[in-house]
Amino acid sequence: MSIETAKELNNDCHSAIVDRGALEQTLHEQGEVWHQEIIERCPHLFAAVPLFISSKEMEQMHAVIEAIHQVVKLSAWRDAVLQYTPDIARYIPHAKGVFFGYDFHLNAEGAHLIEINTNAGGALFNALELHSQCDVVAPGKPASIGNLEQVFLDMFHNEWRLERGDAPLQTIAIVDEQPCEQYFYPEFVLMQQIFERAGIAAFIADPSELEARTDGLYLHERKVDLIYNRLTDFFLQQHSAISTAFQRNQVVLTPHPHVYALYADKRNLALLTAPDSLLAMGVAETTITTLSNGIPQTMLVDAQAHEQWRQQRKQWFFKPATGYGGKGTYRGANITKRVLAEIMQGGYIAQRMAPPGERMVCLEGAELVALKSDVRCYVYDGQVQLIATRLYQGQTTNFRTVGGGFAPVRVVD
Repeated sequence: MSIETAKELNNDCHSAIVDRGALEQTLHEQGEVWHQEIIERCPHLFAAVPLFISSKEMEQMHAVIEAIHQVVKLSAWRDAVLQYTPDIARYIPHAKGVFFGYDFHLNAEGAHLIEINTNAGGALFNALELHSQCDVVAPGKPASIGNLEQVFLDMFHNEWRLERGDAPLQTIAIVDEQPCEQYFYPEFVLMQQIFERAGIAAFIADPSELEARTDGLYLHERKVDLIYNRLTDFFLQQHSAISTAFQRNQVVLTPHPHVYALYADKRNLALLTAPDSLLAMGVAETTITTLSNGIPQTMLVDAQAHEQWRQQRKQWFFKPATGYGGKGTYRGANITKRVLAEIMQGGYIAQRMAPPGERMVCLEGAELVALKSDVRCYVYDGQVQLIATRLYQGQTTNFRTVGGGFAPVRVVD
């Protein structure tokens, strides 16, 4: 079986390695200064080995993504999830939202969706790594569609067309708080270069540099057509200039609050794992089965059941409902009484434990290390563009693990 083959390959640290020389050459081709910044800022950005998955696991991830895509289309779903969001999420643009990230843990029980992100980072890094390894002989095949740079550019052009038709796209702002301080700042630069090669003026900006005027949103004296939104203030509650221009339809924002509310608010996972509620919405039983098999049971944390949560805490992983990047997340087995009491105050979901897969890595000095794997599907409008993984040690994914980081995914039949 392909599942057993993938497991055997992942358990063998010699089954395949990332050609570091080829990767460094590709990184250097993006610019000497840029490459040096990667070396200094992100020393553990790329893993030493690829991850192998089976075609069956890939098909299950695709099926879960498609099932969610179908559920989210329902007006009953929209009505349900918008009950607990700010008013801005009720403003519905035409844009679909770029770079969704569906994060899965793959283990002996199958593929398990852990969360959905609507501004997932790392797609361009993974595209570069994939490109650098195209001549490497290894089992399986790459888990991506071809010509990713063009695919990503076409995605932004489509967002623009959905909102503005045939009007020319002239200026894009890539926006995050203190962007130069962000770990993924080098990826912002890559995206800026892609836009500029396509003849679009592109700027990396802090939201404080933007001003909402009567005729649109401005970056200093330049009018902004589209914002590639990397902010983690998902409902723009701290960013009035962007919020105002967005709700006046004066700037195209992608991703935007409405798609965050529909897909990425972690409270939605509780609804996606509630079969009776889904059935009442008109979701097909086959779709419900796909979701039940592919998403760990998720519940809203209720302070009234404090004692029950205390007793069962080892079976659960606790996450803030509107959190991101693993911040404020806790494995129930490691939780203290104080932290549990804080979680009981509200704003948390509990997700039944679904352990990540593992990949064996040989480090320098012949040290053998088992790293955890978190598999991410980058998705646009329901289509999977690229599957990559993050290898790590610790409670949540990070880029501080020797031998870990982003790793290419190879699919074995």
